[in-house]
Amino acid sequence: MAKIKKDPEKAAEEAPQTVQEPAKEKAPDTPKETGPSELDKALAAQAKEHDQYLRLAAEFDNFRKRSAKEKDNIYQDARAETVKKFLPVYDNLERAMKNETADEAYKKGVEMTMRELVKILEAMDVKPFGIAGDSFDPQRYNAVMHVEDEAAGDNTVVQVLQKGYKLGGKVLRYAMVKVAN
Repeated sequence: MAKIKKDPEKAAEEAPQTVQEPAKEKAPDTPKETGPSELDKALAAQAKEHDQYLRLAAEFDNFRKRSAKEKDNIYQDARAETVKKFLPVYDNLERAMKNETADEAYKKGVEMTMRELVKILEAMDVKPFGIAGDSFDPQRYNAVMHVEDEAAGDNTVVQVLQKGYKLGGKVLRYAMVKVAN
């Protein structure tokens, strides 16, 4: 093999240079500003979960209150319906007390039954209403008859044909009355 001699100038150009270039200062690694960081994503997810939790807690609280109110309304309605069923019994006992009888034991028995029924109705907060002389109120009275009476004022109850009853503030039965025009 023959050795090829190289030109010394070319050899110097081809040889690796050992000259050191000045060191470039490296910038610190900074996160790329292309999107939210993992921390931001986690905080957003936590905020979303917290909002869902608060909404669920509020929804449950509303459900609890609504259920309690419905339960109370059902109880009040059942109580009102039960009292309504006893009002005809009250009316019959009242009529029986107005009739004259020679049997004192019968009369005393009707009076005792009536007193007991009145005590029960009072304990349940059932109050009768409707007396002659009251001002006519269509929210409480059912006018079944009208009469022209100058002595009584306009829209005045002249005669009560059947008493009305209310439980608390709720009208159970409207009073049937005769009204003066």
